[in-house]
Amino acid sequence: MIPGTPFHSRTAPLCQAQNWRRWAGYIVASSYEPAVEREYYAIRSSAALIDVSPLYKYLVHGPDAARLLDRVMTRAISRCAVGQVMYSPWCDSDGHVIDDGTISRLDDDRFRVTAADPNLRWFQDNSHGLDVQVEDVSDATAALAVQGPASRLVLEKATRASLEQVGYYRLTRARLGPADVTISRTGYTGDLGYEIWLEASQAEPVWDVLRDAGEPHGLTPAGILAMDIARVEAGLLLIEVDYISSRRALIESQKSSPFELGLGWAVALDKETRFMGQEALRREKARGSEWAFVGLEVDWESLQSLYHEVGLPVQLPAVAWRGGTPVYGEGRYIGRVTSGCWSPILKKLIALGQIESSWGRPGTEMALEVTVEHVRRQARAVVTPLPFFNPPRKKG
Repeated sequence: MIPGTPFHSRTAPLCQAQNWRRWAGYIVASSYEPAVEREYYAIRSSAALIDVSPLYKYLVHGPDAARLLDRVMTRAISRCAVGQVMYSPWCDSDGHVIDDGTISRLDDDRFRVTAADPNLRWFQDNSHGLDVQVEDVSDATAALAVQGPASRLVLEKATRASLEQVGYYRLTRARLGPADVTISRTGYTGDLGYEIWLEASQAEPVWDVLRDAGEPHGLTPAGILAMDIARVEAGLLLIEVDYISSRRALIESQKSSPFELGLGWAVALDKETRFMGQEALRREKARGSEWAFVGLEVDWESLQSLYHEVGLPVQLPAVAWRGGTPVYGEGRYIGRVTSGCWSPILKKLIALGQIESSWGRPGTEMALEVTVEHVRRQARAVVTPLPFFNPPRKKG
């Protein structure tokens, strides 16, 4: 039997839809209700409580902890201050992305790294010659995301402490019910939000305290489907969807560099420590990248006309879609959409994708393949700057 997360005793009775999915060896709620709208709007208009415990979590500690992470990550982790969180991809020797995640500096020589895939052996193999330990604390550490405009109010009530001074991608320690927790101002929704990290044994009482504190503010348990729509709006990558890990890729063309995924800002080519893939990325930076990761907005009138021809209203997806939908420019294939959704808050059909870099400038028009009444057609789309949705409250 597939195990539930440390919060399963609380989430299972709430999952009216019985809509479950596997995530990193656990089962989590895809949605709690048959329709996803209420959970999505909790993220955007009040507060959502999301179980993100299946994330892989590694504790990296010892005198050379920062050196190891600088050796592996493309970011300059040695510049990360205590109490700060950094996002970074990490690459193989050819500069292709293996995974991406967050690095939280808990103390001078102690970091927590999150990942989508198992990475323990990779970190340990790269620690040769260093005085550092890497521990897999995935099962021992539970995690909850509280996301949305009211998330700060909910957490301040639950912790009886002010979070006003906790900046974007910063963290603090707090007491939440019976548990000592770490709260980071991070998330996967592109909104004001926080993530709570705690011992798995304290999961149930922490959930209860949060639910009680959040009730006056509309705190709503939300599943993966609602978070998926939000992360597309925020232009955030999903491994094995928006890119394939170089360890899983079957052919070279399936691999991507950070530059090809729009993560050039997260590559510190000037840092003192040599990191995995650095030379390959230097060469790519000099010659330019073949692919660009972009946002696409589908033209509504173009889409509507395709459906009007067959006598139907536009059929909008209820949840985010994933898959390699072709994109065309001047009548030829120029790339693919990797994921997309109907944005309830923007009232637009939006998508993320990889296209030839020469087509990647904002405002460039192209055609996106759509299927209308079983027939493949093409709707006009335009390159749009990411993120699609970026409210001031996220960082304010």
